[in-house]
Amino acid sequence: MTARDVVTPAQPHALYELHRYSPAIRANGLLFVSGQVGARTDGSPEPDFDEQVRLAFRNLNGILSAAGCSFSDVVDVTVFMVDPHTHFERAWAVVAEYWGEAPYPTVTAVGVTWLAGFDFEIKVIAKLPEAAGS
Repeated sequence: MTARDVVTPAQPHALYELHRYSPAIRANGLLFVSGQVGARTDGSPEPDFDEQVRLAFRNLNGILSAAGCSFSDVVDVTVFMVDPHTHFERAWAVVAEYWGEAPYPTVTAVGVTWLAGFDFEIKVIAKLPEAAGS
């Protein structure tokens, strides 16, 4: 088996080690990023919903940066939300702060009942810059 090419942000939070998963894996010119939540460094959730979404994006952007990417390299997004009837419009207002300009990535938004104490999670696939010509 080939070793996984793991990408870890400069300031990882405690959940990666606690729950035994990699922040992101590089494979075949793509970056597969694990779902990012609004976790503080110690792994605890940011209690304010809007700030939790912002922190999830800061955590995501830290991983993208560590891989030499930015959100503009993201091609596919999956968002999970607890109670989307209440949270979707608020989340999407915050998302606009990080999303950038069109063309936008593809998106799948999923309502869930549980995110381990969090209310918002974002998972992405990005094209690595060194693979841009392929």
